[in-house]
Amino acid sequence: QVQLVESGGGLVQSGGSLRLSCAASGFIFSLYTMSWYRQAPGKERELVATITSAGDSTNYADSVKGRFTISRDNAKNTVYLQMNSLKAEDTAVYYCKTRISYWGKGTLVTVSS
Repeated sequence: QVQLVESGGGLVQSGGSLRLSCAASGFIFSLYTMSWYRQAPGKERELVATITSAGDSTNYADSVKGRFTISRDNAKNTVYLQMNSLKAEDTAVYYCKTRISYWGKGTLVTVSS
């Protein structure tokens, strides 16, 4: 079955960096656009970044442009989110998603100010 497993979250100081990973299985990863979402405490889930199946086009939420980079390795069935210059408002549970997947457990990112 389709499965996405997020990892790489943790506690980091403001201005720091983290790299999230999402390992995919159960489908032909290289055919699907992949996205990262996040949900902060008490807020709705929001789209953070998207990357096309070949990795040749990306899009970002205005709030993360210039700080976050989405990438993928189709040989490893993995999508990444490099997060730099982290701010307290980036604190959230981060999820990866594709059109045919359910929501996974996510990975918690906590940025201390």
